[in-house]
Amino acid sequence: MVTDQLDSTFAALADPTRRAILARLVDGEASVGELAAPFAMSQPAISKHLKVLERAGLISRHRDAQRRLCRIEARRLADANAWLERYRALWEANFERLDALLAELQRGDQPTPARGAS
Repeated sequence: MVTDQLDSTFAALADPTRRAILARLVDGEASVGELAAPFAMSQPAISKHLKVLERAGLISRHRDAQRRLCRIEARRLADANAWLERYRALWEANFERLDALLAELQRGDQPTPARGAS
């Protein structure tokens, strides 16, 4: 179940239009028309993007009188961030080793062999 949620989240985030829509919603609720304004695409095309975001749980929609408003739902983004955070320590350790190697090379030292190297 969690894998399916992550898959739909990352699939939704893969599109630049959907990322731009989410970036706009960080500032607060917006109508479909307001979300469509910056894009050179039809209202039905924007609606399709909104449906993908809604199915992924990244936005919710509700009516306010005549307007259909969208709002960002942070929970799915938090789940994706938590998944990515698991790999941050690995990335940081690799960068720290690279920084140490570069510092050694700048000093003219011989690089220290990596663990496990013969």
